[in-house]
Amino acid sequence: LTEITIPSSVNSIDDSAFDGCNSLKSVSISDSIHSISLRMFSNCKSLLKIVIPTSVESIKKFAFSYCTSLTTIEIPSSVTNIEESAFRGCSSLVQIEIPSSITIIQKNTFNGCSSLKQIIIPSSVTEIGDGAFNECSSLISITFPSSVVLIGKDAFNGCSSLIEIKF
Repeated sequence: LTEITIPSSVNSIDDSAFDGCNSLKSVSISDSIHSISLRMFSNCKSLLKIVIPTSVESIKKFAFSYCTSLTTIEIPSSVTNIEESAFRGCSSLVQIEIPSSITIIQKNTFNGCSSLKQIIIPSSVTEIGDGAFNECSSLISITFPSSVVLIGKDAFNGCSSLIEIKF
């Protein structure tokens, strides 16, 4: 299994449905899906590309955790909640744009994304959870909007390349 196209006839996908599909490289999801479920694509180590439709409102815990080949992902503005550890261990993820629909970057969301170089946090974000960017060892720059009132424990622990912080 290297490619999946989820048709519009499917309106829900249970937890861990594709967890551990190591040969899966590409996923296209129809507009009938409203949530990326718990561990839906966790441990899909060959996953390079995924298109998240604008119908998706929530990305659940560990949804893409340890997708070690995933380099970029576009999150549509329809997504209002990204749960903890959603992208944990995505060690090839170089960039991600957090949509302005997000208000909290949950605990460990990007923990271990060791290739992530830059992050711009939208002005909608008020909280950055514990360990949110822990071990993002390639992160060199981060910009905090004035809306951020809480930065959790170990949020940037292990960010050994961090040279620029803007408030």
